[in-house]
Amino acid sequence: MSHLKEETMDLLKLLEKRFNDHPNRHESLKWREVEKTLKDNPSLLNVIQAMEESGGDPDVVILKDGNPYYVDCSKETPMGRRSVCYDMDALKSRKKYPPKTSAKTLAKDMGVALLSDDDYYALQKVGPFDMKTSSWLETPASVRIKGGALFGDFRYGRTFIYHNGADSYYSVRGFRTKIKL
Repeated sequence: MSHLKEETMDLLKLLEKRFNDHPNRHESLKWREVEKTLKDNPSLLNVIQAMEESGGDPDVVILKDGNPYYVDCSKETPMGRRSVCYDMDALKSRKKYPPKTSAKTLAKDMGVALLSDDDYYALQKVGPFDMKTSSWLETPASVRIKGGALFGDFRYGRTFIYHNGADSYYSVRGFRTKIKL
């Protein structure tokens, strides 16, 4: 049990440092408030640990709805979550060279959600992120039913949201996640 306690304390120290190093991501919040929420919710800490272990560099970001979320703030899409197609339907439809898994499956297993396009725009306001990579985004059913999926990146000083076949995957495309604080 003491090992778990030490691991939790190490994670909290890392999160506090990141929080303090990037105040523009969460200007209205104080670390003590965040820390209390985290200490009161061990399952939330477990999810954030999974985000950290896969290269997400999670930090608190105020998204468009005005609420604080832990969001992947790694400069590029998290290294441990790349080379995946969008979802399991896309994976099953892949005829040749299917990836090992999908963004939606990994996100569900981690207990998080993919960023929406609105979330991605909000993240880029405190960025920039994905200057060399791209990230799958939560895709509306009206696009997904036609075989497509959305992704975003940051190029030429602006945020772009694109579409691609949901079954595509690239070594530089992964996904970013969020979980409400």
